[in-house]
Amino acid sequence: MGHRLTQIYTRTGDDGTTGLGTGERIAKDTLRIEAMGDVDELNALLGRLLAHPLPAQARDCLVRIQHALFEVGSELCLPGMDYVRITEAMVTRLEHETDHFNEPLGALKEFILPGGHPAAAEAHVARTVCRRAERHLVALFRAEPGNQAVAHYLNRLSDLLFVLARWLNHAHGQGDVLWVPAQPAPEAGA
Repeated sequence: MGHRLTQIYTRTGDDGTTGLGTGERIAKDTLRIEAMGDVDELNALLGRLLAHPLPAQARDCLVRIQHALFEVGSELCLPGMDYVRITEAMVTRLEHETDHFNEPLGALKEFILPGGHPAAAEAHVARTVCRRAERHLVALFRAEPGNQAVAHYLNRLSDLLFVLARWLNHAHGQGDVLWVPAQPAPEAGA
């Protein structure tokens, strides 16, 4: 399976830098490392979501996404290389999966709040981290060129995670948690 990691700590990052797959060392607070960290955090959150009992179709979809997110990380850690792992076909697949999970749901007529079933709440948290990863990636790609399919993938993935959260609530017999606008305070003296 390739090379083995035998020692976890190397002390090479003690100076505030980290190594990329190219061998280059860059500061840990660069846009590239921010985006890579967000993608890693998102993948960990999907792992936590997968720790819940889930219907097989949701589980299969999320496992496939976890593997794709590892590919996103590998692209980001090899800047300037002709190394493309995420394609527009993968973006299209996310669109089809979003449509599939959205089909049994009622039309969304109101804003919803994150929550409901614990698995749905986890999907909402993953969605917000996905949006952050996308924001950092957009900033990175403004500063230096990159595979735009990666940004498209994260954009569609956040949509899928929103729909999947609704679908998980539906699958567990729970409705959406609807936002109730605050009522204005009565005017003084009224």
